[in-house]
Amino acid sequence: MTRTIALALLLTTLGGAASAQQASQVTVQSLLAQDYAVVGTSSPAGGGGGLYLQKKEKLYFCYVSETPGSPTVATRYCKPVQ
Repeated sequence: MTRTIALALLLTTLGGAASAQQASQVTVQSLLAQDYAVVGTSSPAGGGGGLYLQKKEKLYFCYVSETPGSPTVATRYCKPVQ
C-alpha cells in the first residue's frame, strides 16, 4: 500500500512539473498574445524560418519549422536577443 501511495505521489509531482514547464514555454503564439509584433524574418540555412518579435525594447528570435507529417508549423524555440 505504501508503495502505491509513493508511486501516485511521484507521478502527480512529475505530471505537475511537466505541465508547469509547458505553460511557461515561450512560443510565437504566446509572444503575439503579449502584443509582440513581427519586425523581421530570416531563412536559416538548415531550413525552417526565423521570426524576430519585438515589444518596446524587448526583442526575441524564434525558430519555427515543420515536418512532413505535422499538421502545423511549430515553434522550436524562442530566445531573447541581447
